[in-house]
This record gives sequence, structure tokens and C-alpha cells, in this order.
Amino acid sequence: MHAEASVENEQAANDLAAWLRLQHLPGVGPVAARALLARFGLPGQIFAASFEALREVVSTSLARTITEPPRRVSNSQLELTLQWLQRPGNAVLTLADAAYPPLLLEIADPPLLLYVRGRAELLSRPGIAIIGSRNASAQGMQNAAAFAESLSRAGLTIISGLALGIDTQAHEGGLRGPGSTVAVIGTGPDLVYPKRNLDLAQRIAEQGCVVSEYALGLPAMPANFPRRNRLISGLARGVLVIEAAALSGSLITARLAGEQGRDVYALPGSIHSTLAKGCHALIKQGAKLVESVEDVLQELQWQGAFPALAAGSAPEPVDEVLAALGHDPHGADTLAERSGLAVGAVMGQLLALEMAGLVERLPGGLFQRCK
Repeated sequence: MHAEASVENEQAANDLAAWLRLQHLPGVGPVAARALLARFGLPGQIFAASFEALREVVSTSLARTITEPPRRVSNSQLELTLQWLQRPGNAVLTLADAAYPPLLLEIADPPLLLYVRGRAELLSRPGIAIIGSRNASAQGMQNAAAFAESLSRAGLTIISGLALGIDTQAHEGGLRGPGSTVAVIGTGPDLVYPKRNLDLAQRIAEQGCVVSEYALGLPAMPANFPRRNRLISGLARGVLVIEAAALSGSLITARLAGEQGRDVYALPGSIHSTLAKGCHALIKQGAKLVESVEDVLQELQWQGAFPALAAGSAPEPVDEVLAALGHDPHGADTLAERSGLAVGAVMGQLLALEMAGLVERLPGGLFQRCK
């Protein structure tokens, strides 16, 4: 058994070494890397290919680079990464891993590697990105935290970029619900930027997930963050912009979301506020105007899980749904009309009741009381 485990560990290290080598090859960007992977399979097979075969896919100079011995940088990164992986909660996901987030596979240039701290499974769960100004107003900060907490309690994972302002409050709110939060960072996974969010990053790593496409030790650089934004939108089913000035970086993320086929939502603000200009521009361009959490849940047609409720401890909205349900089967639309609640809220409460054993789901989208 020990010998088998040793062989498996050695093979895993060799596979990781090939992925890191591909990642650090000069001149190999996402397009060339995906072309090579599509033609040859795994990175190990790329490096085992002949110059002639490589030349059919990439330029002569790049084919020559691939056939050269591994560079020192990839060897040193392998040692650092293997050491980093020894720490609990750390993981590296490659494009070939089953756990690689499926939504990222839909974007034009998914990272070859994802460095993960914490709960990697959150990357594949339904989530919504909440973003906005670093220099947010007090009201904007409150809105970000409140929306994030409510959406997290509805079972959606909150995705943001660990920046100061709106991002920080989005993460804080996400941590207060079962959906938790994912921080997509613009540095290596072993670094935190800004330093003021060091404690927050640690709590996210323990309760949520911190993810980066950048290699260990890579510091914060201006070019990293716009590129990082495509992952924030790519991991999400939709992007909610809380506050943004006319030239805010949040608008880059919103644009990327649109290009990736994700929904974009924006909170309106005062016509006199510079921090509302970006949101108003997005709304004019077709973003969905949002005034409440229910607006988001309805647009997403979200039927995700609320926390399971113990029998007898149901809050008032659940009582309203039970009263509206009576003892005959009904659909969510009928219950929404009877209770006066939004359809998204009704679906969430029905699922909570179902998990608590108080309601059962019937064919045809109907629900019936069990007790």
C-alpha cells in the first residue's frame, strides 16, 4: 500500500510539474496553451511530442522552446508549490481536474491552474458576484453587506475581489450565510492585497474560498487586477454592481460579464452622486435595475437551498407559505399570489420546508404539506 501511494504521489508531482512548466513557458498564452492541449492532451504529452508535431500547432520558435529542458523558474515553482500544498486546505486545480469550476470552462481563456485556499467546492456552486467602488459611501457599504448576506442565506455563494470598500462588505455579508464567499485575488495565493484585508482573507480561507490564477510569490501588479476580473464574472451566474463611478474598474467586470453571457444587475443611486454614475450607465446599457434581493432572485429564477428549518421554528414568511399551501397541492405561482411574497422568496421557503420534512415536492412543480 505504501509503495502504491508513493507511486501515486510521484505521478501527481510529475503531472503538476508539467502543468507548471506549461504555465511558465515564455510565449505560451491561453490561446496557444489550449491549442496544444487540444492537440496533444495533457502537458506531459505536449513535452513528449516531437518538434515536427509541435510545429503543426505553434510557431517554429515556440516549438523549439517547448522541446528545450525545463527552465529554472518552473523547477523552483514546483518546489514552492509542493511545499505550499502540504498545508491544510491548499489545493491546485488544473484544467483537466474534475473539480475545475465548470462555468470557467465556458469563458474564452480559462486559467491553466487555479490555486485554492479553503473550500474548493464553492467554486462549482451557484454564485453571484458583488462588486463596486473601493471608496464606497456608507450607504453603499451597508447595501453590499445586506445584499450579500441575504443572497448567501438564500444559498448563493458571494464572489468578489477582496478589495477595500464594496468587495470587503460583500465578503463579510457572504460569510454570514450558508452560501459563504469566494475571494478572487490578483496576487499569488500566498500573498494578500491589500494588507488591511489580511484578517478577512484568513477568515475566508477558513470558512469560504480564496482563489488565484497567479503563481506563488507573485506580488500585486496593476495589470493583474483587470485580468482577475474575468474570473470574478466567469465564476458567477450574474454580477451585481452596488456603486461605481463613471470610470470604475467594476465596469470592466460588468462588460466582461456581458461578453461571457452572464446577467448584470445594478443598484440605482442619487443623480447627484458620482458613485452612482457607473450604475446608471450600466442600466442605460441594459443592466437590470435592482432595488431588492427578491429582484435578483427572480431574475436568476433561483430555487436554491435556504438553511434547513427545525419543525416549529419557522419564521413568519414560512408560516405565510404554509398557510397559503393549506392541505392541497399548489405551485409556487399560486402560493406567491396567496401569500403576497415574491416567487423567488416562496421557492426558497418551500425548499426550506421540504428540507425540514414539512412539505413534499410533487410532479409538475407542485408542493403538498406533509403534516
